Amino acid sequence: MTEIQEKIRLSQRKDNKGWKKWGPYLSERQWGTVREDYSVYGNAWDYVPHDMARSRAYRWGEDGIGGISDNKQHICFAVSFWNHKDKIIKERLFGLTGSEGNHGEDVKELYYYIDSTPTHSYMKMLYKYPQNEFPYRQIVEENQKRNRSNTEFEIEQTGVFNNNEYFDIFIEYAKADENDILIKITAHNRNKKAAILTMLPTLWFRNTWSWGYEAYKKSPMLTGIANNQIEVSHQLLGKYKLYVEGADELVFCENETNMERIFGKPNTAMYVKDGISNYILTGKPTTINPNKIGTKASARYTKKFEGGESHTIRLRFSQNSQNQKAFVDFDQIFDLRIKEANEFYDHIQQDIKSEEQRNIQRQAFAGMMWNKQFYYYNINEWLKGDPKMPFEFKGRAFPRNNTWKHAYMANILSMPDKWEYPWFAAWDLAFHTLTLARIDADFAKRQLAVVLREYYMHPNGQIPAYEWNFSDVNPPVHAWATWKVYEIDKKNNDGKGDLAFLEKIFHKLLINFTWWVNQKDEEGNNIFGGGFLGLDNIGVFDRNAQIPGVKLEQADATGWMAMYTLNMLRIACEISIEKPVYQDMASKFFEHFLHIAAAINKPIKGNDLGLWDEADQFYYDKLHAPNGETIFMKIRSYVGLIPLFAVEVIDEEMLSKLPDFKRRLEWVLTNRPDLASLISRWNEPGKGETHLLSLLRGHRMKMVIKRMFDEAEFLSDYGIRSLSKSHKENPYQFNLHGEILSVKYTPAESDLSIMGGNSNWRGPIWFPINFLLIDSLLKFYGYYGDDFEVEYPTNSGNIMSIKEAALMVADRLIKIFQMNGESRRPNTGDFEMFDADPHFKDLHLFYEYFNGDTGEGLGAAHQCGWTGLVADLIQYTNEK
Repeated sequence: MTEIQEKIRLSQRKDNKGWKKWGPYLSERQWGTVREDYSVYGNAWDYVPHDMARSRAYRWGEDGIGGISDNKQHICFAVSFWNHKDKIIKERLFGLTGSEGNHGEDVKELYYYIDSTPTHSYMKMLYKYPQNEFPYRQIVEENQKRNRSNTEFEIEQTGVFNNNEYFDIFIEYAKADENDILIKITAHNRNKKAAILTMLPTLWFRNTWSWGYEAYKKSPMLTGIANNQIEVSHQLLGKYKLYVEGADELVFCENETNMERIFGKPNTAMYVKDGISNYILTGKPTTINPNKIGTKASARYTKKFEGGESHTIRLRFSQNSQNQKAFVDFDQIFDLRIKEANEFYDHIQQDIKSEEQRNIQRQAFAGMMWNKQFYYYNINEWLKGDPKMPFEFKGRAFPRNNTWKHAYMANILSMPDKWEYPWFAAWDLAFHTLTLARIDADFAKRQLAVVLREYYMHPNGQIPAYEWNFSDVNPPVHAWATWKVYEIDKKNNDGKGDLAFLEKIFHKLLINFTWWVNQKDEEGNNIFGGGFLGLDNIGVFDRNAQIPGVKLEQADATGWMAMYTLNMLRIACEISIEKPVYQDMASKFFEHFLHIAAAINKPIKGNDLGLWDEADQFYYDKLHAPNGETIFMKIRSYVGLIPLFAVEVIDEEMLSKLPDFKRRLEWVLTNRPDLASLISRWNEPGKGETHLLSLLRGHRMKMVIKRMFDEAEFLSDYGIRSLSKSHKENPYQFNLHGEILSVKYTPAESDLSIMGGNSNWRGPIWFPINFLLIDSLLKFYGYYGDDFEVEYPTNSGNIMSIKEAALMVADRLIKIFQMNGESRRPNTGDFEMFDADPHFKDLHLFYEYFNGDTGEGLGAAHQCGWTGLVADLIQYTNEK
């Protein structure tokens, strides 16, 4: 069998160097981020808005369209455009800020990640650029008219894509070697009429020299040679050249703030950041350096496109001297890398017969690869300011992340969405690693390791949540993700697991687990709180808020922690096979799980009760009121399904290898029948001599599953809803200090201001929770086999195994992306163009969440991270 070259490249080193040194590590949006915010009161969205971005040098990162950089983002490359009608050139993607959008921040552009190998030896994306003036004002004004009960106003509704009056611009990269990158930009005029387009491939340095640090006092340099080369000189990266074919001219300025425009002060640099932009727009050369030197440079290509015509421009960025040979082998290298990419994915997709599903999965993988980003945030420096500030810094009256001064982040991280969420989110990232592991297990493992390192994790053991509030609490899913990544990697490595990785992560997770026990179990009774836990506004009130005299005990938090204990138990057992001393840790987590099970399932006795409601046969949050009353918060939501996640199956063969653990386990079960009786029967072996640990016994599990598979409640045509549809006609109401609060089923965007109004867990379908539910059901099947049958859907009369039902749910989720009998894809909503137009119909967006009734995509449009789990579901359903 021919060796797969991409797999060979991946095997050469495990870090983000070598073939991974250069990649799509630029953000899609650096403006409006917390890191760039030096305002007194933390007004991040307003301090560096989109309108300032072209003129202001960033401090912590860079952005661009279809861009790449080195792994520390010193040298950056991206492409800018001008349609000769816009008042600004298109250097970066536009969208609404958190306060401008009626559902929070929202990118208002059409772009697609089409392909990428894990080493970025080949990459391809598509940007759709209108030929008429970009509707910046119309988008802002229309959204300002709308409230949270209205849908969002999208760019396709402005009419700028009518009559095909746009350019399709494909940006492709192919590596000839580790530091030798070929760049191809192909623009297609999709209209029948002629149109003019200026393309500006742009090279620049992240500004490290303006902040007063000795190590960066020397400014790097770009130098133009003739009209076809830009020489790059950087003190850390050395010398490179950008070879340019057929450019009209090379133009240069500095990546320095236009102080006059931004602050009304004299410029300290003669040719500032927006110099090239101003020259392109006005034709006046006074804003570019005539000596063709600077820290930012563009090659200008201005072409007239006849109707339907396309043009390609070629560049080569290389550390190797190419002289006159830069483009001799250009096309052959591109063809070879595309061939290698196809061979790599053909191997990954060998079990998938459907071409439609192969395309969906490959674009999901591409989105995961393109959503990598260099994330830089030194909180201590950010809080106190730099030795030399190019602007007046008055300190911070709102010291965001003030208790995280140890945090120093400078890594390639998997982002949720490089425009809407261009910062790492710890619990999102955990889900990303499963999909990443299928194509690049080493990168997935490094992602899990990095957020647990001492310069990320708080000294008290908390994992940082996300940059707006590192102290927020996210669900503890990292042990689960660690085990899943280990399993995927082990399977793809001929049954050999990476125990060193497992052991390393286990030690860090021990610290985090202790933080949870100490901080989120207020009464020490194994019932946990934690606030939103990622389910932003699913509760009746802001669960992050401290309400005087009110204490909330959460079914989801307690279910998450039960799951955490079992994940840690399973990891400890695996390590114990090689290192028997870890059997003690397995015993510790076994006993901890039993105590949580006892607490959540505790029978009613006065005001002391667990979180299982016998009347409704469902788990609910419980509230302790100031008058001593205990109240079930009877909202049927994901909160009550999460206890299903606490399930683990251990086979007799493993137990026989762990005699100390087995002995302790049997002693506890014999001598503490009060605990043993509250979980699924350990002493009743299942399929193939396996044993089950779970919060739910047979009857309770069937009752929860009955609601989950009920189409009048949780089961949608497109997966499991986050809130029971029964709350549409019967909203849950709660009297809090005389104020009536209500929870109503809302299948689409949020109608609340909680979390900025930019997400909603009161009805839509979310891939991460659906995936966990499917994964848990398959674990139950691993114990029960075909003997445990369920009705799917509820009241349908169709009886099947748990596995069959789980895969049916997976099929519904995949269906969101597939053409239905009406030649429509549910996630595209009302925009028929996306399904009928040949230039759209095979392109996929991976939205943050989906309408619980229609499957329409909502929220962040490129959240390939956790919605990329559709790639795993396609794998699951094709391996059945």
